[in-house]
Amino acid sequence: MILANSTRPGRNISAGTMGIIPRRMMGKIDHSAAGAIHAVQKHALIGKALAYLIAGHHTGLPDWYREPGTGGQTLPERIENKDHHHLQHALQGKPPADILEVSLPTTHPCGSPTPAPELMHLWIRMLYSCLVDADFLDTEAFMNPDKAQARLHAYNLSELKDTFNHFMARKQAGAKDSPVNRARNLILEECRTNAALEPGLFSLTVPTGGGKTLCSMAFALEHAIRFQKKRIIVAIPYTSIIEQTADQYRQIFGNDAVLEHHSNLDPEKGSGKYRLASENWDAPIIVTTNVQLFESLFAAKSSACRKLHNIVNSVIVLDEAQMLPTGYLQPVVSVLELLAEHFRTSIVLCTATQPVLSGRVGTGQNVLKGFKNDGVRELMSDPDNLFKVFQRVTVNMLGDADERHEWDKIAEAITTQRQALCIVNTRKDCRELHGLMPEDTIHLSALMCPEHRSQVIADIKSKLIDGESVRVVSTQLLEAGVDIDFPRVYRAFSGLDSIAQAAGRCNREGKHERGDVLVFNPPKPPPPGIMLKAEQAGKEMFRAFPELATTLMPRAFRQYFSLYYGRLNSFDVQKIMELLVADAPQLNIQFRTAAMRFKLIDDKSQHGVIVRYRSERIDSNPLIDQLRYGGPNRKLMRQLQRFSVNVYDKDLMQLRNNGLIENINGVWVQLSESAYHPVFGLNVDATLDYYW
Repeated sequence: MILANSTRPGRNISAGTMGIIPRRMMGKIDHSAAGAIHAVQKHALIGKALAYLIAGHHTGLPDWYREPGTGGQTLPERIENKDHHHLQHALQGKPPADILEVSLPTTHPCGSPTPAPELMHLWIRMLYSCLVDADFLDTEAFMNPDKAQARLHAYNLSELKDTFNHFMARKQAGAKDSPVNRARNLILEECRTNAALEPGLFSLTVPTGGGKTLCSMAFALEHAIRFQKKRIIVAIPYTSIIEQTADQYRQIFGNDAVLEHHSNLDPEKGSGKYRLASENWDAPIIVTTNVQLFESLFAAKSSACRKLHNIVNSVIVLDEAQMLPTGYLQPVVSVLELLAEHFRTSIVLCTATQPVLSGRVGTGQNVLKGFKNDGVRELMSDPDNLFKVFQRVTVNMLGDADERHEWDKIAEAITTQRQALCIVNTRKDCRELHGLMPEDTIHLSALMCPEHRSQVIADIKSKLIDGESVRVVSTQLLEAGVDIDFPRVYRAFSGLDSIAQAAGRCNREGKHERGDVLVFNPPKPPPPGIMLKAEQAGKEMFRAFPELATTLMPRAFRQYFSLYYGRLNSFDVQKIMELLVADAPQLNIQFRTAAMRFKLIDDKSQHGVIVRYRSERIDSNPLIDQLRYGGPNRKLMRQLQRFSVNVYDKDLMQLRNNGLIENINGVWVQLSESAYHPVFGLNVDATLDYYW
């Protein structure tokens, strides 16, 4: 059959089970339409599946039905346009008969006699990934052999495991003997032992401070080697944790073994092996975001789909699994189960606050079809006992769950403490509470660039170690992945998982018999939405199950997530499953529309601004000069990321209108010194004549 490619005359390559032949000298013939028409005419339903790939190998997987605002032609429009006689003109190129008459299997995908409808879109997407990656690589090998040669690399997971084991042995040898360190060693050994379990879905329920970043990697390496898996993919919800985790892995395995891939490291602005590996995830260890992973699994564009076939036969570690996006939870759970069942992928749901994702979840019409009840296996033999070992805090409420506290009362309570941390829900709350605190109180929010925050956090740690007085008011950015240790932590009401994360910053090293975590009701509730529903479910836990809520044990989170999920309006807010599954038996699938709707973060409404900040070790001003005169590159953009602050559309517009930022080679950069406050960070309300 005629497939989609035309890299050059006389060239044949393989993509999955499909042979690809060149376009002969056909002029302006639509060769992709010709191949799609031939596939449908020759091979019926299987040909229809191939037609999506062939028609969309340049422009992306098309829809079957016309949807307003999606752009592009539907598949029927491509294959039913007889006026151009695409196939007849293509056949004049006399493609080889054995290609035209090739026999294809008539069985259903993945060897299933009656495939589930939800499998069809992923099966087609995986075939598409094989095709477009082969297309890119074959063209590259001919047009740019030096670039193709640069992709060649030698890595061996067994060697990486040996490197990792030596690192862990040194780490354990240098650790003091204590109940906590003995528990960490137990977690590590159970991960290694249970790596022998047959591939599939796993949960790793480890308390905060239990070393899940390293223990999950120990499982992944052992499991991958035992079952001959190709790579390890670690997906994380927060960019700040990704950078930290990737740096830790690079220190262990070396730079070439670890690919860090997320929106802050744009492959188009990179160079060398990084950019090449980012294109199709051809590296042994990938550290990426949930956004990058899941949006790729529901993508339609060829560039985004290239990597999908390299997810097959891998180990995926989903760190902080409770952060999986609730509004997209049904398509996410569905695709994870499909990867495990049909594409030889093992998946680890890794967190201290394990969500409820198995069986029937939710109430009424809003029900999540979760993983099979016996489908997810826990890697820890006794999570409850582990949590008891790591239980280093006492959790209490200020007042009752329905009593709201004004900020001045909270400020008064914090001020009585010599060392205390208070975590609130919004930047506005953080600024307001900080304004009521003593002058030496420290402020932390995401309006401060990462370099600024790192400097402030280092100062906080130093004060804590030296026993100095230190009080901090912070947004949620301090909850995850920051190794900091306060004797007392205050937390504005939120979900129980967030309260547990805050508790992980209290008595972290066990210096006190018990640390104090005090949960309080802030003056105003969050705006309607996910945060409000989480707060309501958290309050219900403390109101109806106070003794359970304060334990922060695994069973507490099972109860909490049942309450929280029961409050949600939908597990599929964009109706992704309907687009992909409703007419899947006939292969009438809305690929393009589903891809457009599956956006975990509205990137269009957020923009990075590079600020002018000078720390003790680095200054952004010379880097900005490099950007201005030399343009962006991977090394420079990685350095500048330390000085980036994300703002929303309205804030960006205000900064532009006030003359506070400029565009340098496609990057927004702070222009006026008045736009960045030494304590609070980027000030979107500043003007050119504003002085601190």
